[in-house]
Amino acid sequence: MRLIVPALPLVVDTDTASDDAVALLLAAGELGDLRAVTTVAGNVPVGVGTRNALISLEVAGRPDIPVHPGCERPMTRPYSSAQQVHGQDGMGDLGLPEPSRAPEAGHAVDVLLSCPLRHPGELTLVTLGPLTNVAAALLRDRDLFTRYRHVYCMAGAADMRGNISATAEYNVWADPEAARVVLQAATPDRVTWIGWDVSRTDAVMTPEDQQHLRRLGTPAATFAHQVNRTVAAWARDVTGLPGYDLPDPVAMAVALRPDLVVEQEQVYADIALGDETRGQLIIDRRRTAPAPNVTLVRRVDEAGFKHLLFHTLAPTHQEGRR
Repeated sequence: MRLIVPALPLVVDTDTASDDAVALLLAAGELGDLRAVTTVAGNVPVGVGTRNALISLEVAGRPDIPVHPGCERPMTRPYSSAQQVHGQDGMGDLGLPEPSRAPEAGHAVDVLLSCPLRHPGELTLVTLGPLTNVAAALLRDRDLFTRYRHVYCMAGAADMRGNISATAEYNVWADPEAARVVLQAATPDRVTWIGWDVSRTDAVMTPEDQQHLRRLGTPAATFAHQVNRTVAAWARDVTGLPGYDLPDPVAMAVALRPDLVVEQEQVYADIALGDETRGQLIIDRRRTAPAPNVTLVRRVDEAGFKHLLFHTLAPTHQEGRR
């Protein structure tokens, strides 16, 4: 007898580039009930990220999901993209066709505030980009996190091995002030961070994994692989990984399947704002540390994550979504 698991009601905040696009495919799959997507400046400018979110949802067979643009720059700093990683269009510079529809009216911050008021305690928020939209919402509603079922953030590097600097992960580095606002409002029972250390360890698409993805042959699987082609070059030349990694999809997988987590810890964490250590996650594990404010995922079941990814993009599943 097959156990039927209810789909998880989701709101996703994203700076949609290549790995975000794959995460949206997971969110729009059978385990997710994706209600809204909000976009923020990060990997690419917010207009480009909004376009990419619309394209990704069309590939997923869910053009009905509303997409709302948000903040165009960090809270206090100049905007710095990650187009050197993801391509100028954020999607591997594939020359993808324009989406068939436009974004919805309504600013992303207003959506992040209003959605949980309409559905208190029901929605899970997953953030895949810099935390600017979320911080702006918190400045208007300090209790925002209590209105969501849970908040999962792809953010930080708990082992202090960075991808944008020696010690910082891009999403936090891009707007460290926003990340600090989020941590100041967080509690470990409400907020979970999944960092680049998890992606680097448990979510690398090796050449064998990439070949498996290509063999699936669905439009979604082909799309997921091709949009990451510039990330693959970055991984080879800069971070030294044996394939491209998928930080946003593994964060989404944890939200959809918390049982994939095999190691986590509750800690007190803060964010470095100074130039030399900008965006570094500061974790205090002393006995005299303040009370924990966040749950950090440290390891996930790699095989389980990849099974979920391949299953979502497989022919039978994709046919079922159409």
